[in-house]
Amino acid sequence: MLPPTVRATDVDSPEQLAELLDRHAYLADEGLATAVFLALRMGRPLFLEGEAGVGKTELAKTLAELLGAPLIRLQCYEGLDAAQALYDWDFARQLLHLKAAEAAGVTDVGRLEGEIYDRRFLIARPLLKAVETQPSVLLVDEIDRADDEFEAFLLEVLSDFTISIPELGTIRARTPPVVVVTSNRTREVHDALKRRCLYHWLEHPTFEREVAILLRRLPGCGRTLAEQVARAAERLRGAGLVKPPGVAETLDWAEALLTLGAKELDPDRAAATLGAALKYREDVAAVLSDGLLARE
Repeated sequence: MLPPTVRATDVDSPEQLAELLDRHAYLADEGLATAVFLALRMGRPLFLEGEAGVGKTELAKTLAELLGAPLIRLQCYEGLDAAQALYDWDFARQLLHLKAAEAAGVTDVGRLEGEIYDRRFLIARPLLKAVETQPSVLLVDEIDRADDEFEAFLLEVLSDFTISIPELGTIRARTPPVVVVTSNRTREVHDALKRRCLYHWLEHPTFEREVAILLRRLPGCGRTLAEQVARAAERLRGAGLVKPPGVAETLDWAEALLTLGAKELDPDRAAATLGAALKYREDVAAVLSDGLLARE
């Protein structure tokens, strides 16, 4: 019997990993469990691609819980550069140190320069934190939002988990972090980065799996409500919406209904709580005008 937290080397098979993830309320199908197992055992980053809300970020969070390791998250965005992902010097504290040294009568320039570039004045950003923290889970979230230049830089870091700081020297991870890279595919990510990783496309769950997720994550949710919400979400995903609901939105929708005391998904309450599942005005209007919520 395995403890609540394990080491990657303790997991013997994808089936065992799926069972461990289930203990932490994450239901992984065979394909995803196999991809995660191989990433852990082979020491390779896992590249997860799929629609927003299908559980990519949640998987990284669950892995951190399972491994008893801190989750270090690098949220990508347009304009993100190496300095924002690696480290910064705390200029305010460095200046205070210089002023204190001046007040104390210290005039040795070499000594002062060595002191202000001490490790205590370095602010570690996500990538440096992940290299210095053992064990850790590094989540590089929504890499498709970053620029091509940052992709190339990230590829270099993921190759050897070594970071060079001119003032301090080279910092190398004794034990590389578990790395999960996610993409919502708003643009194509370069093949070089994908080749460095093990790749898995994360689909929306099947009806049966989504019902199981609702029952697992929302203890107060009965099977009737879970099945009706999952069926409605399935219809919405096939309606050509701007942003169809993912698992995260399905969970929010069911929770909103439970908060209102609903035991079943009737059309009036479904319409009143639709903002938990859909995030675009055009989608809400289309669903209400097409009568999708009233269909069985």
